[in-house]
Amino acid sequence: MFLALGLIVFALLQGLMAAKIIGSFWQLNITIIGINIILAASLNLINGYTGQFSLGHAGFMAVGAYVSVVLTTNFQVPFVPALLVGGVMAGLLGFLIGLPTLRLKGDYLAIATLGLGEIIRIVIMNIPYVGGAAGFKGIPHHTTFAWVFGFMLLTLFFIKNFVNSTHGRACIAIRENEIAAEAMGINTTKYKVMAFTIGAGFAGIAGGLFAHMFYIISPASFTFMQSFNYLIMVVLGGLGSLTGAIAGAFFVTFISAALASVPEFRMIIFALLLILLMFYRPQGLFGYVEITHLGPWREFFLRKERAKR
Repeated sequence: MFLALGLIVFALLQGLMAAKIIGSFWQLNITIIGINIILAASLNLINGYTGQFSLGHAGFMAVGAYVSVVLTTNFQVPFVPALLVGGVMAGLLGFLIGLPTLRLKGDYLAIATLGLGEIIRIVIMNIPYVGGAAGFKGIPHHTTFAWVFGFMLLTLFFIKNFVNSTHGRACIAIRENEIAAEAMGINTTKYKVMAFTIGAGFAGIAGGLFAHMFYIISPASFTFMQSFNYLIMVVLGGLGSLTGAIAGAFFVTFISAALASVPEFRMIIFALLLILLMFYRPQGLFGYVEITHLGPWREFFLRKERAKR
């Protein structure tokens, strides 16, 4: 059902872009929305479904970005294999970082992941092979809306099925009460590291897609503020809701782009909108709820479940 809906949305947007009804500015921002959905959904797996507090997502995005552009630019590796290698390397780093840090909780974990994200950025800044602080230049422009949309659907499909699996249920149990989950025999460290690794891997793929949109990338694109933006998307949409991650990524990116014509007031207006939303919807736009739980959608899916039985 959702795959068909996704294909309809893709065909509609692609047709509007091809007909030049959607201008180049909004074409770029629609593509960025797709990348941000990947990042928000992957961070939601860590922060929303597993209940951890990570602030280092931009660091994993940077690893995927730099690994993939080095492969495509210096070694002429095809685009998709380079993206996947970037995602694997980001996931591997997430695994290595997750083993010691995910024994921490709450604010301590947030500070540790924030520091690690900054360490990754500073290390990249001091590697002359990738351009250092000046950035990596001459990147081939491989990223298109079609590639971003395809990887976005893949990310959402994977995370949805993971959350609905026994592994995902274990992650949700950890979020609800880690002590009780451990008492019931759930290996909490294993599942926290698993969620962290998967989230980091998809962040790496998103980083590769982002890097191949432009001809140059620099460490300045992967600062703490980027990680904070992705956290805003997740909290705004609703922690523990995949639909919320999509809505949050769309809302934040769209508002930022729409206010680009008033740069002197953009952050003030954006901050006020966030404050108002948090006053009236502190649980986020969707809370823990998915779109399939709402109104006619709920009835439709309940009928499908009954038909299967």
